Amino acid sequence: MILASNPLISVTPGLAIWTIVCFLIALFVLRRYAFGPIQNLIEQRREAIAHSIQAADEARDEAQRLLEEHRKLIAEARSQAEGILAEARKTRESMEQRMRDETEAERQRRLDETRKEIAAETARALEQIRSEVADLTLEAASRVVGRTLDSERDSELISEAIDSLDFSRLEESA
Repeated sequence: MILASNPLISVTPGLAIWTIVCFLIALFVLRRYAFGPIQNLIEQRREAIAHSIQAADEARDEAQRLLEEHRKLIAEARSQAEGILAEARKTRESMEQRMRDETEAERQRRLDETRKEIAAETARALEQIRSEVADLTLEAASRVVGRTLDSERDSELISEAIDSLDFSRLEESA
């Protein structure tokens, strides 16, 4: 009976009804004016978070796509650079070879010209020597014979004698 004497534990039917009525009014007011807007705010927040997550996923996917595209472009640029370098090397090598060929051709041409000039000069010098030997021989023969040898027959004899001489030693020493 100690339990019945405590006012907090005792059940009073009027107080219980008023408590239930107040609770229902509070529940109605909260549901009408608080729970709806709070639920809407929670739903809006949930949608905003979902949208943000979706946007982040899309941004991540876009960044990944751009990164892959960037890597492809870098690889392509490297490939093109290597191709350009290879082409430049080929061009340089072909130009060097062409320059070597042209230089060799020019050197050979000059060498041939020089040989021709030397041969022509040697022939002129030998002809001049033959002419001077013929003149000297006529002069020496004139002094030995004691008369002037200038007839055509004497000149022919001297020319034949000179032609029979071996001038190859002179050509070799030149």
